[in-house]
Amino acid sequence: MNLFHSQNQKLSKHQNSSSSSSSRKKRLTQDQVRLLERTFTTSKKLEPELKAQLASQLGVPPRQISIWYQNKRARWKTQNLELDYNTLHLKLENVLADRRRLEREVAQLQEELRRAQQMVFDLNRGPAQPPVNVSSNSSLDEDAGGEVLQLDELYACWYHEWINS
Repeated sequence: MNLFHSQNQKLSKHQNSSSSSSSRKKRLTQDQVRLLERTFTTSKKLEPELKAQLASQLGVPPRQISIWYQNKRARWKTQNLELDYNTLHLKLENVLADRRRLEREVAQLQEELRRAQQMVFDLNRGPAQPPVNVSSNSSLDEDAGGEVLQLDELYACWYHEWINS
């Protein structure tokens, strides 16, 4: 019983001291907070002269100004981290979407190349036509007859075949 009694006394002393300390600390008014916010936008770091000036101007202890600045800086850093994360996440999503688009394009171009190669192969093995080789001057030269088949004509032929397939 004596143990309970001493613990209750300690608890009540602690409650009295905490209630008296909370009565000493006063909440800032909206006007005071606005002034601190404006000051914070120009200076994230609280210099001793500024702290003393704000404390006298607002009528609060300098320690309260220091604590407010500490808390505000912590919230500001967290907000910046969240903004940076969201920006990076958005950029990542855009890059991934571009990658998927490019992969689809590559697959389409590979298929188009495969079809074009098949057409060239089919043209080369045709019974009535001699083999066709692609020359470096962007035209197709026929080995035997010297006739020139332009790439545009080949592409048109391939496109016609591709549409009909």
